[in-house]
Amino acid sequence: MLARIQLLTPPRRGQPVQVRLLVQHPMETGFRFDFSGQAVPANVIHSLQADYAGRTVFKAKMGPGIAANPFLMFWILPVENEELRVHWQDDQGQTGQISTRVQLAPA
Repeated sequence: MLARIQLLTPPRRGQPVQVRLLVQHPMETGFRFDFSGQAVPANVIHSLQADYAGRTVFKAKMGPGIAANPFLMFWILPVENEELRVHWQDDQGQTGQISTRVQLAPA
């Protein structure tokens, strides 16, 4: 699964920074039918977690009400130059992850 992660402003120590995350995923509800009349199996991202500096900073439990290609925003409070890692799992057992280095602006 493809994803994009973006820090909205240059991170400064102790100042909140917004994180934007876009995950390419069909988020199938299980209520749709294909052209041959067969039900399209449900497949949604059910859990997503972001970790920064050894701590979980964001968690999301998702369901079929979330649109395809979910776009999520959350805030972190950067305190050091560390990796921000986001990982998720869908109903079919597939997992995805993306990470970015949080590089603090010089003081």
